Amino acid sequence: MNIKNVIQVKNLTKKFGDFTAVNKISFEVKQGEIFGFLGANGAGKTTAMKMLIGISKPTSGEAQVADFNVYTNPEDIKKNIGYMSQKFALYDDLTVKENITFFGGIYGLPKAIIKEKSEVLINELNLQEVANELVGSLPLGWKQKIAFSVALLHNPKVVFLDEPTGGVDPITRRQFWEMIYKTAHNGTTVFVTTHYMDEAEYCDRVSIMVDGKIEALDTPKKLKEQFKAENMNDVFLKLARG
Repeated sequence: MNIKNVIQVKNLTKKFGDFTAVNKISFEVKQGEIFGFLGANGAGKTTAMKMLIGISKPTSGEAQVADFNVYTNPEDIKKNIGYMSQKFALYDDLTVKENITFFGGIYGLPKAIIKEKSEVLINELNLQEVANELVGSLPLGWKQKIAFSVALLHNPKVVFLDEPTGGVDPITRRQFWEMIYKTAHNGTTVFVTTHYMDEAEYCDRVSIMVDGKIEALDTPKKLKEQFKAENMNDVFLKLARG
């Protein structure tokens, strides 16, 4: 069975004046894959992700996401992906239900579908008691789970998660990864950045960026063998130290 590539990147580059933030990176991601996009702060991860989700134009190179070109079809990319940012994903001054309805509208879903999906989402996350509470009053872990579910409302081909478990407790992190597994199992590609190296172990494949370049890309098992490391944290440290 030939599984198609949902993301294809070749020599993608982003420069800001004389500074090269992303330097000729190349990779592809298959449908239903959990792809970990790792690197220290300042390595170029977020800049690369912004090009892939259609909000920043590359300086050079090629990239296609969900069959659309990042140069010519950024708006089509936005319609066919889900995105959960690290800092802003939901409106604190809207209730849980209002957030779901609002984002469903942005994704262009009919009102009847939004209502149906809203009920399913609230039941799946056991949010019946807080559905009419302001999102700002909820614990961070709940917010993150709701934000992830909202990013999947329109059945995107790919969902991009930028540091989705930053700052949440270990139990919530585990629950969040269970949601990620379920999403990938249903055929949606998950592209996730994280600075928790233990989470890299949960990915099908991992790329590690250092100073704007991809210095390693493979399954966690093969990377540990290649770098003679016990865990992904050791792999990362060896790469970061050159």
